[in-house]
Amino acid sequence: MTYSIIGITLAVYLLQLIPGLAITDRLLYAGVYSLPFNFEPWRMITSMLVHSTQLIFHVALNMYTLWIFGQLLENVLGRWRFLALYLISGLGGSVAVLWLSDPRVGVVGASGAIFGLMGAFLVIQRRLGGNATQLLILVGINLVIGFVPGFNIAWQAHLGGLVVGALVGFIYVETRKRDQQRLQVILLAALVVVLLILSLRYFLFPIF
Repeated sequence: MTYSIIGITLAVYLLQLIPGLAITDRLLYAGVYSLPFNFEPWRMITSMLVHSTQLIFHVALNMYTLWIFGQLLENVLGRWRFLALYLISGLGGSVAVLWLSDPRVGVVGASGAIFGLMGAFLVIQRRLGGNATQLLILVGINLVIGFVPGFNIAWQAHLGGLVVGALVGFIYVETRKRDQQRLQVILLAALVVVLLILSLRYFLFPIF
């Protein structure tokens, strides 16, 4: 699953470089796309596939981080739990962008999902008593990049992905026994429902 996500993301990045396709504009996310009269909720997920074309370091660092933590987590969690973690974290990042950033500013990148992987890994690793030095270095690099102007990379997505990923990791750790699998699915579904409700900010909480 890790290699599939990397392959799809890099393929989309190459499409972004082709003039006239406007792939970035079609897939990026901004709060304005959550307004009732301009509702395009799929962008909260598709924004994970596009990256800044101004700096190849953006997509390269994200894919490198995914390669490192994706392999580790997929081996521990299995492919479908790993995919759920990735997508739920990405959604969490977009929800944070919706609530914490200017709705007129578009954002791109898999950083929310990547930070989700790191958040989950940190929770799982702490439970197992491992060393988190490499993780903390990568978190620091990504946080710094999030504040570089002009790259459309949102620290809000980083924060949202990190928090949601840590929550998913906590659910996985605390429901890892075979007889707790149903509870695990229920808790993950409940988290997704909460995120979906929050994604309806301008429908339920029309505060600008």
